[in-house]
Amino acid sequence: MDNVTIVTHPLVQHKLTLMRDAERSTKGFRQLLNEIGMLLCYEVTRDLPVEMVEIRTPLQAMMAPRISGKKLVFAPILRAGVGFLDGMLDLVPSARVAHIGLYRDPETLKAVEYYFKAPVDIDDRLTIVMDPMLATANSAIAAIDLLKKRGAREVRFVCLLAAPEGVAKLRGAHPDVSIWTAAVDERLNDHGYIVPGLGDAGDRMFGTK
Repeated sequence: MDNVTIVTHPLVQHKLTLMRDAERSTKGFRQLLNEIGMLLCYEVTRDLPVEMVEIRTPLQAMMAPRISGKKLVFAPILRAGVGFLDGMLDLVPSARVAHIGLYRDPETLKAVEYYFKAPVDIDDRLTIVMDPMLATANSAIAAIDLLKKRGAREVRFVCLLAAPEGVAKLRGAHPDVSIWTAAVDERLNDHGYIVPGLGDAGDRMFGTK
């Protein structure tokens, strides 16, 4: 699939298998989501530009690589997207954070906005949108629409699981947005859930129904 990267690293796949298990505790699920978020962040930032700068080690001066330009914006889609945030901030503590509040209407499956806050200089930064599930893609598309209206010019999308229908819909709406995911599952069911999937990531993360 063009513009879609499936992260096949054994640690990512192992943690995903643990998260799929219906017997996994809320605490365990939340911890694993944090850990896998860090690993996915490592992959999605693999090609960040660097510049050579002069530093001094305890022994001598040298030229060494440093990330160039302004840093990142992490944009979790509330609520489940925040499960990725701490792990990603552990890797890039200087990143700015945008918050995108959306919920899925149970009847229409459309995304409904209830909160949006983004850095003012988002146009100068790489924006990474995070949501554990890319199912219908309605929330992902709505979130990216909001970010682009605010001025975001370079956007990437990171998820734990994707459905083929969601991938196709997101690529159709935003062909410039690359997707990183741990797996593309079989399909969506009649209720818009990914099959086999892992259930509702938000409910499993927060212990709600």
